[in-house]
Amino acid sequence: MSNDREYFVYIMTNKRNNVLYTGISNEVLRRVHEHKIKFDTKSFTARYNINKLVYIESYDNAADAIIREKQIKNGSRKKKIELIESVNPGWKDLSEDLSDL
Repeated sequence: MSNDREYFVYIMTNKRNNVLYTGISNEVLRRVHEHKIKFDTKSFTARYNINKLVYIESYDNAADAIIREKQIKNGSRKKKIELIESVNPGWKDLSEDLSDL
């Protein structure tokens, strides 16, 4: 059985970059859009106005993506900031560049 699906681990933040949210999705464009429009008004991302994608990684299978998500979530805030700044030092909203995913 072939698995052509791609899985994404991502970090989002708010306008002031002071709240971090780590998530996982196999449809990252849809999921980021849901965060941005506050699809679930009672969610953590809606409550803290999390609407800026600042980090993303892709995986070929769900198991590896889940392991990585847990690794990031269990890391310190300092480690998450270092991870983001290693590829996105300006904390730019990367969702603008995702049209090809």
